[in-house]
Amino acid sequence: MIVRQFISWIRTAPAGERAEATRALARAWLISDLSEDDRIAAEGALLMLLDDPSPLVRQAMSEVFARSSDAPAAIVQALSLDQPSIALPVLEHSPLLIDADLVDIVATGNSDTQCAIARRVNLPPSVSAAIAEVGSAAAALELIENAYAELAPFSWDRIVERHGHLAAIREAMLVLEGLPAATRAALVAKLSETLAQFVVARNWLSADRAGRLASDARERSAVNIAARSRGDDMLGLVRHLRATGQLTAGLILRALLSGNLELFDAALAELADLPLARVAALLHDRGGASLQALLIRAGLPESTFGAFRIALEVSSETGFVDTIGGAARLRRRMVERVLTHCETDRKAAEPLLILLRRFATESAREEARLFCEELVADEAFVPAVRDLIAA
Repeated sequence: MIVRQFISWIRTAPAGERAEATRALARAWLISDLSEDDRIAAEGALLMLLDDPSPLVRQAMSEVFARSSDAPAAIVQALSLDQPSIALPVLEHSPLLIDADLVDIVATGNSDTQCAIARRVNLPPSVSAAIAEVGSAAAALELIENAYAELAPFSWDRIVERHGHLAAIREAMLVLEGLPAATRAALVAKLSETLAQFVVARNWLSADRAGRLASDARERSAVNIAARSRGDDMLGLVRHLRATGQLTAGLILRALLSGNLELFDAALAELADLPLARVAALLHDRGGASLQALLIRAGLPESTFGAFRIALEVSSETGFVDTIGGAARLRRRMVERVLTHCETDRKAAEPLLILLRRFATESAREEARLFCEELVADEAFVPAVRDLIAA
């Protein structure tokens, strides 16, 4: 009886009053102890109100039913396809929407609806993949910042490919502790490319010079990222570097001269198509023949063989570093020993000598920077000790 009176009254009531009455009816449907007949009548009235010309009425229903698992499924489905101001609460919160519904709405909706879905709790990989594939940059940013979203590795890569040129996307991704190493490398590559294009457009550097600096930055970053990677994460990084043409002799030599044996081993295993344990065994053979065979199989230039051999000899004398920072920096002693050998080796090509000279300059500057930082730290430490003793 009450529902019949409601239906009769609502036909002529003002929009604001209809919205409040609809809100009350929706709440009653969820929490009141209605008889079966009244419940059926109430649901019928709410379904009728989906055609109300005022968005205020449908918005009232959306706000009430958004978080409920007991809401009428047909009404929630209809509300999810309504205009964004009505659909957003349902899209962001409703547990009644299945993955297929959400994927379809991501594909056909605007940025606002995509952002609402990206904010959902326990967002499954399939929906995350849809947002990564076709979502706006704003939706991708919401997805990255959603701690409850599950993303497959290919979804991270797709976001980088589509939106990695945007600073907000890069910054949001790089602060994530669990971000795959390969994705970090892809982000750095995007940043290097963006900066290179910027300085060339401003006529600050030539295209060739900017390209060289960007390449050097990518290599340094790759070694830095590798220093923080282990196991499958390292293997994924190496595969990414190979797929993008970055797994060059120069990068592998940089890894070795930085004392990063894990990256060196993984790179040779990838290029030679050999198990990692087999590569490690060949590298521990001090006869030299095994190393040469491995480098040949990996497809590295013969002119670099001497540099790799001397670097391995020096590393066996000094030992490899066991700190993240140490494995990310060129070691000056190793670089100078290899450079000295190659300068007297007739097989050493000029490009290799140029590369090693750049490495020598870089390692010397890095060593000087660390030395100055230690001096400053010591100077700050001594007065503090004196003050402590005086106290």
